[in-house]
Amino acid sequence: MNAFRQSVEAMIPALRRYARALARDADIADDLVQDTLVRALRSERLFLGGDLRSWLYTILTNLNKNRRRSLARRPPLVPLLDNNADASGTEAESRDIERALSTLVEEQRSVLLLVVLEGMSYREVADIQGVPIGTVMSRLARARAHVRAMLEGERPALRRVK
Repeated sequence: MNAFRQSVEAMIPALRRYARALARDADIADDLVQDTLVRALRSERLFLGGDLRSWLYTILTNLNKNRRRSLARRPPLVPLLDNNADASGTEAESRDIERALSTLVEEQRSVLLLVVLEGMSYREVADIQGVPIGTVMSRLARARAHVRAMLEGERPALRRVK
C-alpha cells in the first residue's frame, strides 16, 4: 500500500467522528465517510500534496452540503415520541447538548464541530469551508453563544428584520 493510501486510512476514525457529529446519524455518517474515501482514492492523482486532512474534510463537508440540499427538497420527518424523557445525569446533559447542536444552522454547527471536536485551527476550517477566517470566527462565536443560551434554558433570540 502506498503512502497516500496509508495516510487516508489513518484519517478514517477522525472522518467518522466528524461525520457522525455533523449528520447526527451513524448510518448517514458512515455513508458520507465511504463516499469521501471513494472520491479521495479516485482522485489520488489530483492531490498535489499539502494538507491531506483539510482536503478530506473539504470533500466530506461538500458531500454533506449536497446531501442537505437534496433533503431540503423533501418534507422533514418528525419523531412522534421522546423515549428519553426519563433520562438523568450525564445522559440528559448529552441529550441537551445534542438538542442545542441540532438547533444551530448548518454553517455554525460544522464550524463548531471542526474547531471543538476535531481541534482544527481557524485557518484550516476557513480553507475547508471556503470562507474567510473572520467568517469562521463569527460563526464560531454565534454557535457557542447559541449553545450556551440553550443549555442555560434561555430561548434562542430571534433576529429583527427591518
